[in-house]
Amino acid sequence: MSAWTFLIVAVIKIAVTLGVLLTVVAYTVWLERKVVGHIQNRWGPQRVGPFGLLQPLADGIKFLLKEDLTPPYVEKHLYLLAPALALIMALTSIALVPIGPIVHLFGISTPVQITGVIDATGQSSDINVGLLIILGITSLGVYGIALAGWSSNSKYSLLGSLRASAQMMSYEVSLGLSLVGVLILSGTLSLGGIVKGQLGTWFGVIPQWYIFRWQFVAFFIYMMSAFAETNRIPFDLPEAETELVAGYHTEYSAMKFAMFFMAEYANMVTVACLASVMFLGGWSGPPMPFLPAVVQAFLPLVWFSSKIFFFLFLYIWIRGTLPRFRYDQLMAFGWKFLFPLALANVVITAFFVAWRA
Repeated sequence: MSAWTFLIVAVIKIAVTLGVLLTVVAYTVWLERKVVGHIQNRWGPQRVGPFGLLQPLADGIKFLLKEDLTPPYVEKHLYLLAPALALIMALTSIALVPIGPIVHLFGISTPVQITGVIDATGQSSDINVGLLIILGITSLGVYGIALAGWSSNSKYSLLGSLRASAQMMSYEVSLGLSLVGVLILSGTLSLGGIVKGQLGTWFGVIPQWYIFRWQFVAFFIYMMSAFAETNRIPFDLPEAETELVAGYHTEYSAMKFAMFFMAEYANMVTVACLASVMFLGGWSGPPMPFLPAVVQAFLPLVWFSSKIFFFLFLYIWIRGTLPRFRYDQLMAFGWKFLFPLALANVVITAFFVAWRA
């Protein structure tokens, strides 16, 4: 592949990935309003378009046309930087997620991943420390929240940002440790390599996913930490409106507020992608040899999309079911339960791998 062809393919993959991600973010909001509405015996969006399907477009136009106020006495440069930083970090991390295997179009072979390339052996290859980069990028998102609260020059925003920063940094420890067991079993930090380590089945039926290979406890820890990391119910303490008005984004309006909103939902998609890759085999699924070859070519994307939809629906279902924790309960659950459980999982997995060796 020539340098120009490689560049064109990379630009196309970036454009398609961003378009799909932003569309998923918009319609996750629609899905959430619909599902929670039915849980609460309401209709949800139904006025704009059939079944309310044009509601995300109407919301986007509303945010663009609303008056964009900048309160006096804010630290203006940081005030404007904060939502952009949160959104950029949320959108960037998806670049390292392997969405599918190698595809062949118009005589060009490329993996379905922005940072993926074809190596000299003709195999898909990605950044060998992709997981560390994703964790690093998502960790930087806390700076957007911290700067938003401090630069707003409001005590409610500042308390909300401090609360959010403490929560995110606390649960990042458990989230990172929950992935160590998978790394021990796979022996690689490459996300593509982790997916390849889960290909195949037992007895032709049961997938060899890591959640079925004694990492179901790690999966539970990861999901609980991911809920807290993305500030979702029952861990949405940074946006506790009864205490802090609206938390760190109290002083934001119009498109700047929408950027924080989009960053939260983009982070939901990212953690769902990472959960699929680390525990549920990524794009792999049960073999279906009876299907035509054309249909089988699209199966990896179907499996991956189905897993993402499952996690997003789980987010929404829990929002409509569980009440919010108190802040002391939130921190105690993270440090006194999830953290020791994650450490125990790492130790037991290490002993198991050493014993088998």
